Amino acid sequence: MRSRPRLECRRMTRERISQLLAPFLGADVISEDKLAMISDYLDLLVGWNAKINLTALRDPEDMVTRHFGESLFTARHLFRTFERQSLVDIGTGAGFPGLPAKIWQPQLELTLIESQHKKTVFLKEVIRTLRLSNTVVLASRAETVRSQADVVTFRAVERFDAIVGSAHRMVKPGGRLVLLIGKSRIVTVRHLLADVLWEPPLPIPLSTNRILLLGRRPSSQALESENTAE
Repeated sequence: MRSRPRLECRRMTRERISQLLAPFLGADVISEDKLAMISDYLDLLVGWNAKINLTALRDPEDMVTRHFGESLFTARHLFRTFERQSLVDIGTGAGFPGLPAKIWQPQLELTLIESQHKKTVFLKEVIRTLRLSNTVVLASRAETVRSQADVVTFRAVERFDAIVGSAHRMVKPGGRLVLLIGKSRIVTVRHLLADVLWEPPLPIPLSTNRILLLGRRPSSQALESENTAE
């Protein structure tokens, strides 16, 4: 019996990755160092995804636009200065949007929350390969995590309503809640988190129904002022 020919997966060029990311970056330019890190990350994602289910996407170009593009679109709207901030990414899966945000903003103190063991092993391998500092993986469910951060993100998660509540609890007073969701979720989110000060939703490039929703949790001082006024 003849063995099947081995299929070789060619590595995507950095030039092609840059082209695919361009719609998400606007006028911003990504450096060669960051592009190299994304390239290495993509290689790991493609290789591991052939063995374990990290993402339903199989086309590397789709991975770049849907995962890396959306994550970098988020990061460039969040971080306009180089101040040190903490970010918690809930249900991060294969690391999105948290790890690309860390690549974009190296000063971030990043915590990735992921309950599936195989995915946490992959995340640790990416962190090791890219030599990312101040980056922690928690093999936990969001409901059990008690820490807070300046920024809390989540993207594709199960038990949406419950995770929204956990995410809100993790945001420091005055911090930001960042959601990558479909338009149909906006009403639900605003109903569940009526105290959050939401910005107008931002359409995600190359998508017809996905948006970036940024909100700020009122600071303790703001809440005290409102209570005093009442």
